[in-house]
Amino acid sequence: MISLIVAARRRSDLTRAQFVDHWINRHAPLVLSVPEFARYVKRYSLHPCVSDEAGDSVVLGIASDYDGVGELWFESEESMVAAFNEPRYLEIIRVDEDRFLDRDACLSFVTRPLVQKELES
Repeated sequence: MISLIVAARRRSDLTRAQFVDHWINRHAPLVLSVPEFARYVKRYSLHPCVSDEAGDSVVLGIASDYDGVGELWFESEESMVAAFNEPRYLEIIRVDEDRFLDRDACLSFVTRPLVQKELES
């Protein structure tokens, strides 16, 4: 299994609330609605940062330059590459990413997840 982790930063013309709203209520449903891309995704999770009273991202009480983390799991590196080369991804999803992300300021990591503990039900 492969995981793409993206530390996300919003475009400078958006408030944090606008960014989170677009990410959760527009972008995530869009990602899942494009079957040519979604068929490769094994897990998709969004982790908006906790905010202080002013709406700024905070990590352990310290302001953060990032607005959240997105995580996409794929079966293999090949399937991840195939997903991001899908014409419908490029035509629909990537175009939407530019509506709310500062792509140049985001950090991306490709990892092999090693789950140390799963919560019991």
